[in-house]
Amino acid sequence: MTITDIPIFLAQTTEYQELSDAEAAGLIGVLVAAFLAMMVPLLIVTAIYIISMWKIFTKAGQPGWAAIVPVYNSIVLIQVAGRPVWWFVLLCIPFVNIVFGIILAIDLAKAFGKGGGFAAGLLLLGPIFYPILAFGSARYQGAPTAIVAPPAAPPADPPPGPPAEGA
Repeated sequence: MTITDIPIFLAQTTEYQELSDAEAAGLIGVLVAAFLAMMVPLLIVTAIYIISMWKIFTKAGQPGWAAIVPVYNSIVLIQVAGRPVWWFVLLCIPFVNIVFGIILAIDLAKAFGKGGGFAAGLLLLGPIFYPILAFGSARYQGAPTAIVAPPAAPPADPPPGPPAEGA
């Protein structure tokens, strides 16, 4: 085989049987059914998240419509959890976003008076726990703040010095 034979070699095809109209229609029907079988559950879960976030934002005193704006909803969620807005940049970094997403879920649970177990539910079973947070009895208690010990009071009297030589 020489270089001039390559186009002829590439142009060779295997004979395939053409589909009849009924077979083609059946194949298209199967493909459409497979597509719908994947898309319908995805759309249901997406609707659950949007409705739940709308209610969560409303409980937190934020505009509910923020749940349907793609980037803004993340920023509002960060604010509801009590973290600075620049955390959005951290959520855009691969692998770093996993760690900060976990922290964000913990802070969101704490902001509504829930514990770490509920935060784990938000992370692992979101379509169940976000509606519980949204439509349950949880009230927004404000962004969680770090518990900082008050500064120590200065001593009342200075420590005694060495005794005087003449005393």
